Amino acid sequence: MTKRLIVLSEDNLSFPDPENALDDPDGLLAIGGDLSVPRLHNAYQQAVFPWFSEGEPILWWSPKQRAVIKPKEVHISKSMAKFIRQTTLTVTINHAFTEVIKACSQPRKTQAETWISSDIIHAYAELHQQGKAHSIEVWLDKQLVGGLYGVNVGAIFCGESMFHRHTNASKLAFIALCQHFQQHGGHLIDCQMSTPHLASLGVKEASRGEFLNALSQFKSQAITESCWDKQSLTV
Repeated sequence: MTKRLIVLSEDNLSFPDPENALDDPDGLLAIGGDLSVPRLHNAYQQAVFPWFSEGEPILWWSPKQRAVIKPKEVHISKSMAKFIRQTTLTVTINHAFTEVIKACSQPRKTQAETWISSDIIHAYAELHQQGKAHSIEVWLDKQLVGGLYGVNVGAIFCGESMFHRHTNASKLAFIALCQHFQQHGGHLIDCQMSTPHLASLGVKEASRGEFLNALSQFKSQAITESCWDKQSLTV
């Protein structure tokens, strides 16, 4: 059967079956709709996420391969373990969500543009206010030097982006997330697409079908209520 791109309507929040996503470009499932909290919540419940550049229509994706990690399997190298023992950096949860997503939106050395537009920032800030999106922050004294943000779906955390302004700050944020999420009953962290940086931390690839099975198993499973309370973390 020929796969075709689905155009979402404004008044229907449902998504097509992720297995019907296009092969080229890999994972493109639908176009249009909006970035409302109900639609975003529904998207993450179905292994779908938005990814598009400023000025483009909203594009929704569910790629063939998914970068995932079981929190207990996070890899801490010998050099990173030494850094953790010696660093004066501190880590918090949900102290500066908007600042983290804005920092993640800044262009990187390897790319001139960012997909985290003002619309994305506003939409995920709304998710955060409703307790569905969360941030990990890394601080040098009172200066934000690293962090990440994402969306919680039951016992799965769907990571969206990370940044660093200090050596190892994003790695520290990720390790802290893994350890904390495991302690509170989390089973899986979704990193969407693999990178060498994520692979060095133990992230592996799973098929879309495997991820959908995990999502079906864990998206309704509760974690400790205090998991996302504002707090400081010890790594």
